[in-house]
Amino acid sequence: MIGLAAKVAHDRAIANGYGTNEMALKYLNQDYEALRDECLQAGTLFKDVSFPAIHSSLGFNELGPNSSKTQGVVWKRPTDLCSNPEFISGGATRTDICQGALGDCWLLAAIASLTLNEQVLSRVVPKDQSFQKNYYAGIFHFQFWQYGEWVDVVIDDRLPTKNGELVFVHSAEGTEFWSALLEKAYAKLNGSYEALSGGATTEGFEDFTGGLAEWYELNKAPANLFKIIQKALKTGSLLGCSIDITSAAETEAITFQKLVKGHAYSVTAAEEVNYRGRPERLIRIRNPWGEVEWTGAWSDNSSEWNSVDPSERDRLIKRCDDGEFWMSYTDFLRHYSRLEICNLTPDTLASDKYKKWSLVKMDGTWRQGSTAGGCRNFPDTFWMNPQYMIKLDEADDDPDDGEDGCTFIVGLIQKNRRKTRKMGQDMHTIGFAIYEVPPEMQGQTNVHLSRNFFLKNKAKERSDTYINLREVLNRFRLPPGEYILVPSTFEPNKVGDFCVRVFSEKNASSQVVDDEIEANIEEPDLSEDHIDPNFRRLFLKLAGEDKEISAYELCNILKKVISKQVDIKSDGFTLETCKTIVDLLDSDGSGKLGLKEFNILWSKLQNYQTIYRSIDVDRSGTMNACEMRKALETAGFKLNSQLHQLLVARFADDDLSIDFDNFVRCLIRLEIMFKLFKKMDVDNSGVVPLTIDTWMSYTVL
Repeated sequence: MIGLAAKVAHDRAIANGYGTNEMALKYLNQDYEALRDECLQAGTLFKDVSFPAIHSSLGFNELGPNSSKTQGVVWKRPTDLCSNPEFISGGATRTDICQGALGDCWLLAAIASLTLNEQVLSRVVPKDQSFQKNYYAGIFHFQFWQYGEWVDVVIDDRLPTKNGELVFVHSAEGTEFWSALLEKAYAKLNGSYEALSGGATTEGFEDFTGGLAEWYELNKAPANLFKIIQKALKTGSLLGCSIDITSAAETEAITFQKLVKGHAYSVTAAEEVNYRGRPERLIRIRNPWGEVEWTGAWSDNSSEWNSVDPSERDRLIKRCDDGEFWMSYTDFLRHYSRLEICNLTPDTLASDKYKKWSLVKMDGTWRQGSTAGGCRNFPDTFWMNPQYMIKLDEADDDPDDGEDGCTFIVGLIQKNRRKTRKMGQDMHTIGFAIYEVPPEMQGQTNVHLSRNFFLKNKAKERSDTYINLREVLNRFRLPPGEYILVPSTFEPNKVGDFCVRVFSEKNASSQVVDDEIEANIEEPDLSEDHIDPNFRRLFLKLAGEDKEISAYELCNILKKVISKQVDIKSDGFTLETCKTIVDLLDSDGSGKLGLKEFNILWSKLQNYQTIYRSIDVDRSGTMNACEMRKALETAGFKLNSQLHQLLVARFADDDLSIDFDNFVRCLIRLEIMFKLFKKMDVDNSGVVPLTIDTWMSYTVL
């Protein structure tokens, strides 16, 4: 319930405009300005207790407390490392980012690309920071995009050092610290420095911009890729490239022409020059290491530049920094494996026409036994995954394209998985499928598509593959219409949170497809006069002198009854279940069950047993959480996915089994809640007012 309350508070903050870059959410509720002012008034330097200067902030395995890499690490402030530290000196440049002992070159390539766009940089690195006297308090802050929301991350400026040198990212001059502090803030956001080891540049691109990151396999490059690169650079997009490795031994291996395998580079320019009377396409690339550069054709001192107009040559080469080099586009395609582009606005990169995309975003969760159904290989559970309706209303404006269709990109991101690395967990293997809504179901949003639908209908499109990356992304083109998007992990019962972003050339709408909450409860109309005489005699025998059955007596009675049901496994009924039953059926407020009330209970239990047996198709004597949804529908309850998550968490055991006692208790609880709501909803509006005492009275049932 506390988690639900936190979610409600978060949703309200977003509804009030928080979560934008201008009104970023305060990470861990830390307010930069309030903390800085407090330290300035007290004359102290800030110490961040939420990311302290201890071993656990460094890492858990390779950078764990027993690792040789962390022996001798001392946390020092920039003021301890040099006499005149600066936050940013002369503007942020690519030479401010030199890699240290951490394998986060993917991140450094993204940071380096940030320096090419001052506006984008200022969104991540707020300008109101410095080491100036009367302003410096040992505290800094940075802003990152996280799954649809911007968060403001506060840190202190204690940085890991060895022998007086920064261990991780540093500037070439050694006196500029914005990049090192940015890396620390990102490490805090992800749990530790080690959590940043290994990744795709697109991840950093998206977290620094909130944009859309696409990638191209260069051995299958489209014919117009060079134009796409030029256009992306002109519109401020961030670009990165890398060379695949075939084994771990090749990681950061240097080729004979000084290219580094398994290493993230930035693409910083794309130009066409006149070379010996013909056009030559060139790509400029930067190595975050700063000193290892390509030595082939068009490198800094190669002879090819002698055949280029001197003014053109000077214009291009003068802009090169250490670690930055040119190469021909042909060599680029031959030597590099992958190109990554993060579109800031984002652009329609596959066409020559520039326009903004339309964006919709949806959040969801995968939970064991309720919404984590796995991929299509698991037909019994695939249908339980979250489902989203995407409506593509208008075809693209492509007069040169003969096909009528809507271009859109789907990005499925799993949230916060880097933080789980210290627990031995990593990225889930994820993917998605897209189905066309059949004509008879179009326009409906209250139907969670069933197992039979997916057995009879093939996917219209799907992600290229299920893969253990943070994001799976694909571009599609489909006719206008309504489609169902089903995101999933590869295997069932993998727990995680995710968000889905859909970028479309024309406007698109989306919403969760789920069942409406309703109940169709059969009420047995039994009067005492029509009760079977044999049942009456049995009741009087069980009830004793007061002719009523208490929760304690009911517990013993039901234990004996259920023990005789060989096809239903149960340890009997708990006292909690029996008290819940009495709460539902006690019509006169005595706290016990009379003859009529006990007779109604008996009728209900017989119905519940029939449902339980019909759902237990494998004759295991128990019901699994996946079967629970069907059982509840048979009993007359239609619930949405969120409620099914709560019920599984409340009534299933560790192996996601639900015994008969918990099944009955779940049905009784649902019946009570529906009846209470219906009684209070006098005008049938679907909304009831609750005072605090009424709320407390009902929630403790």
